[in-house]
Amino acid sequence: MDVILRIAQELSVNSHQITAAVKLLDEGATVPFISRYRKEMTGGLDDTQLRTLDERLGYLRELNSRRATILESIENQGKLTPELALAINDAETKTLLEDLYLPYKPKRHTKAQKARDAGLEPLANALLENHALIPEQEALKYLNSEHGITDANLALEGARQIIMERISEDANLLSELRERIWQQGILRSEVIKAKENEAEKFRDYFDYSEAIHKIPSHRALAIFRGRNEDMLTVTLLPGADEKEAHQLYTQFVMKNLNISGTDKPADAWLAETARFAWKVKLFTRIDLDLKQRLKEAAELEAIKVFANNLRDLLLAAPAGAKATMGLDPGIRTGVKVAVVDTTGKLLTTDTIYPHPPRKAWDESIEILAKLISKHQVTLVSIGNGTGSRETDQLVADLMKRYPDLKFSKIMVSEAGASVYSASELAAKEFPELDVSLRGAVSIARRLQDPLAELVKIEAKAIGVGQYQHDVNQVQLAKSLDAVVEDCVNAVGVDVNTASVALLKQVSGLNNTISENIVSFRNENGAFSNRKQLKKVPRLGEKAYEQAAGFLRIMNGENPLDASAVHPEAYPVVNAIIEKSGKSIRDIIGQSSFLRLLNPKDFTNEFFGIPTVTDILLELEKPGRDPRPEFKSAQFKEGVESISDLKVGMELEGVVTNVANFGAFVDIGVHQDGLVHISQLADVFVKDPRDVVKAGQMVKVKVVEVDVARKRIALTMKKDGEIQPQKSAPKAAMPKQTAVRNNPFAVLRPNK
Repeated sequence: MDVILRIAQELSVNSHQITAAVKLLDEGATVPFISRYRKEMTGGLDDTQLRTLDERLGYLRELNSRRATILESIENQGKLTPELALAINDAETKTLLEDLYLPYKPKRHTKAQKARDAGLEPLANALLENHALIPEQEALKYLNSEHGITDANLALEGARQIIMERISEDANLLSELRERIWQQGILRSEVIKAKENEAEKFRDYFDYSEAIHKIPSHRALAIFRGRNEDMLTVTLLPGADEKEAHQLYTQFVMKNLNISGTDKPADAWLAETARFAWKVKLFTRIDLDLKQRLKEAAELEAIKVFANNLRDLLLAAPAGAKATMGLDPGIRTGVKVAVVDTTGKLLTTDTIYPHPPRKAWDESIEILAKLISKHQVTLVSIGNGTGSRETDQLVADLMKRYPDLKFSKIMVSEAGASVYSASELAAKEFPELDVSLRGAVSIARRLQDPLAELVKIEAKAIGVGQYQHDVNQVQLAKSLDAVVEDCVNAVGVDVNTASVALLKQVSGLNNTISENIVSFRNENGAFSNRKQLKKVPRLGEKAYEQAAGFLRIMNGENPLDASAVHPEAYPVVNAIIEKSGKSIRDIIGQSSFLRLLNPKDFTNEFFGIPTVTDILLELEKPGRDPRPEFKSAQFKEGVESISDLKVGMELEGVVTNVANFGAFVDIGVHQDGLVHISQLADVFVKDPRDVVKAGQMVKVKVVEVDVARKRIALTMKKDGEIQPQKSAPKAAMPKQTAVRNNPFAVLRPNK
């Protein structure tokens, strides 16, 4: 199979674009670098196309490698015919390839093989070729006491095993039956008897059935989780009418054996053989194949959902360079306090005990007031875990008592803060700081810059996934790593302030080089230009080429070093300077001047119109941040727990998680509400992400509250009509509190 041509067809681009991209990838170039700085070579392939290309390249190369192994194996057996070789070379999926290989695949000593060893294959061939033979009489010719074939029945059973194995290894038959049942099959789940109470979270699937090809990913994963936890039985029916479907597929197999009637002596025996082959061999395998197919498709969709949510969270609006106080709420153990300066540097920590059992409310307010005043804090970031609303009230009281302190309070997600606190990275960053206080630092910093702080936490721990523990962990990690890499490089990194965790996500850099950059910075002071990066140990020419355009040096010697213009393209800017007679500082930010320039005038053999156009756009707004402006939602006063909710109540909240069936919204009651996909808008919504994203502020109305099951149904429809949502099967959510997933929640200025 021509991998290049295949991918080009799938992406609807020219093969020379794919050839160029593959060459760059094989040479070690990253997707962000290729999509940004090698547009001429790839014909402008974007990062999404390149990610798909990279994924398909791996799959198709594995497919071709397996193809070569199979061809060699069959050829060594002396069984490779031109027709079989053609079929194997034309196979476009791993499933079809394995179907073709099945008859030739070395296997254990099966019943069919034992029958062949006993000399029964001629009997099987004779009955298949001549239906006029009487099976019982023909079988007497093949008795073999040495192999235990002492009567006609044993001989016929051996012949039947041979025929059944042949049928089950017929690639064309398998493929056709598999696709028919995929379209017509029904997946059914039932609760295991006497486990109704234990399996309460799977109640929606106690007696559930749906066409297998229509089951959404979240339902499929919920069902398989129920099966894995031994709460549900999961059965595949070949059709809506199970008995009729089995009969139809048995007839289909009979037709494959050329059994057209029942008038010949061998017909009845062959028909029974076909029935056994269908039930015992074919359907058993197809059952496993299709359940696995459903599971893999559901996992891929879940990984996609997780990746999309992670991207939205990482690219959430930063509050910016403001002195910030982080509060990690706690009741009995106290509220942990950390203050960081405008660059995120830790200034001080403390612990206050405003809540029971100590109830040092007034004393806690005084401590916070002094810290805010001393360090000129303008933002107070409150983690949204246990005790968050009580701590929010504490800060609100502080605002009332000290109106001269000009600061705002924001509730943020603390998801993953505890993971970071106990990590090796946090221990290196704050070796003398107590683990519990590190979480408060993280809560403060993630408000200033979510991306810079969240990259320190394993993506899976951030908690915006759908069944993240049920999916293929290798695929999940690869997908999430790609998202982090794309986000970091899309924003760019200040090389003089970035942590090792952030730097190692930059194109071309790894953990060792990132540590060396920080060490070099600490020993020699801030970088003043990009050229100095070449002095960093292990940062060679290749790494520099990949990374330089994404590393920013603010207020350095060359203004271009603070932009996304790659150093290799500085000659293009110099050409603009020479032609215009202006200095670089006179050009940067001058939209009226830059928009009059024709990109074609500055192209050369190395840089074409796409690159020059990008350079001119970058010069208009150097180092522009693709993230949105910071905003936050305001929770309703007096609504602090699920029991405070009333049907019809209108609230403001933050989208914490987007799944295929709807969106979860934090409305400040420590339990996210669900806006079902049918309630997201007054028009039909195919994909929830077309309407909402993680971190987005939304206005919702309460439709239904189930306190016992901790379920809140919300609507975003504008018509104001309150209708209970249909009880469609819902996903059994992973064991994590969805309310911990929101990036931002409430902000109230103290003015």
